[in-house]
Amino acid sequence: MNYLESLYWIHERTKFGIKPGVKRMEWMLEKLNNPQDNIKGIHVGGTNGKGSTVAYLRSALVENNYEVGTFTSPYIETFNERISLNGQPITNDEIVELVSRVKPVSETLELETELGNATEFEIITTMMFLYFGEIHPVDFVIIEAGLGIKNDSTNVFNPIISILTSIGLDHTDILGNSYLDIAKDKGDIIKPNTPIIYSVKNEDALKYIRDYAVEQNATPIELDREIVVVSQDDKFTYRYKDYELETIILNMLGDHQKENAALAITALIELNEADIIELDFNKMIDGIENVNWVGRIEQVKDQPLMIIDGAHNNESVEALIDTIKYYYGRDQIDILFSAIKGKPISDMLDKLEEIASKFYVTDFNFPKALAKEEIIENKNIENVELVDDYTKFIENYNGHGLVITGSLYFISEVKARLNFE
Repeated sequence: MNYLESLYWIHERTKFGIKPGVKRMEWMLEKLNNPQDNIKGIHVGGTNGKGSTVAYLRSALVENNYEVGTFTSPYIETFNERISLNGQPITNDEIVELVSRVKPVSETLELETELGNATEFEIITTMMFLYFGEIHPVDFVIIEAGLGIKNDSTNVFNPIISILTSIGLDHTDILGNSYLDIAKDKGDIIKPNTPIIYSVKNEDALKYIRDYAVEQNATPIELDREIVVVSQDDKFTYRYKDYELETIILNMLGDHQKENAALAITALIELNEADIIELDFNKMIDGIENVNWVGRIEQVKDQPLMIIDGAHNNESVEALIDTIKYYYGRDQIDILFSAIKGKPISDMLDKLEEIASKFYVTDFNFPKALAKEEIIENKNIENVELVDDYTKFIENYNGHGLVITGSLYFISEVKARLNFE
């Protein structure tokens, strides 16, 4: 198959939906000689902040002259970016080679076992392990979990360190309706005798994570307890053990990004102290300060102001609102919104109304995307307008400022369709 045929085969797997569990992953990886056992992997899970934390780790390690693989989802600009080498997506030819290796294994799984068909995410995750575990070995692989941890396709390797960025009420139809339920799922990122660095705010979830870390003999390293972030305007001071790093200024806006950066810094310090890496602290800070993450508080236009942000649950919406108010000095701004099924849409819209001078609601081409009429169903939103063609709307927008937000899949489609240069 060529590249487009390979992509079609991968994306066709979406028809098998989401099927929690790792048995299919384990079966396929065993047939491929368990490439996941060959990597030095850092596992990053959580409700929000995974992608930027991965980016901070990757940039700091590359700045320290390590070769680094990353696995992230969803993609924003090109499919290949999900499997990246030193921040650059792997090539089309490499995607073709990976599919040629994984497709026969997937077909054998379907024919010879009762485990069912491999999903799209399972196929891509298997490709990633094969790439970094055999085809192109690297110094470190930073792996962003998908949905939860316990039954997530990425949860099939032994990490050298784990990071849990946050716990929020997301994917409640699969992970559970309470913070404690979700903590029990995502807490499975904690592995025996492996340091776990985490930022968990909810008391029930926090107690569970603390107790489970002790049970697993995993060193617990907690934001706001062992790790201290002192924020001052656009900069912050980081403190951990005897380390104090002052005047760190990120490209990424928002106090939540300071916390994500602090988690990454702590992981790097722990790896340095364990003699797993040799860390030049100045290069680490340079790498972290220079990170930009596409689709997260990304200003794509100055006149009129236009920002895109994949705020896809309550916590990320709150972070977006705080950033618009604090960093952009706006109490009111126009909102263009679209979302997928399974999200707390009503709560998200309620929160966004706080800053929405006018609401524009649209839909996009994705299997789980909600129709624009469904999004506002049973919602009494003032000053709302349904947008049929969001591409034309964005191209012709001449208001006082617009935030394009909602699903990360929506953001990806916006980036693909519009040229913001």
